[in-house]
Amino acid sequence: MRSLLLAGAVVVAGAASLSAHHSWPVDFSKEVTVTGTVRGYNWGNPHVMVDLDVVSADGRIEKWQVGGPSTNRMEANGWHKTSLKVGDTITGSGYQFSNGEKVLRLQRITMPDGKVMLLYGR
Repeated sequence: MRSLLLAGAVVVAGAASLSAHHSWPVDFSKEVTVTGTVRGYNWGNPHVMVDLDVVSADGRIEKWQVGGPSTNRMEANGWHKTSLKVGDTITGSGYQFSNGEKVLRLQRITMPDGKVMLLYGR
C-alpha cells in the first residue's frame, strides 16, 4: 500500500510540474517597445526576467517586467548572468500581456552600448 501511495504522489507531482510551464499570454498582433532603467535582473529558470522603471509620457514611473526564455536558450544567444546590471538603461521590444499588465515577452533588447541582443531565435 505504501508503494502505491508513493507512486501516486510521484505521478501527481510530475503532472503538476509539467502543467506549471505555460506559454506567455501575450498579444502577438502588436510589438511594444519600452525604454527603462534596470531595477532588478533575475537570471533563473523558467524565464529570465528584468524589472524596469519606465518613464511614461506623463512623466510617471511605470514598473514593467520584461523577460525571455530559459537561461540555456539565452546563453545560446550570447547572454550570461552578467549581461545586465542594476542601473543600466535598456530598450526592450516584444509582446505585452493580453490583459494589459506591464509585462513583455521580449524579442530583443538594445543594450546600453547600443548592441542589439536577441532573446528568442538567432
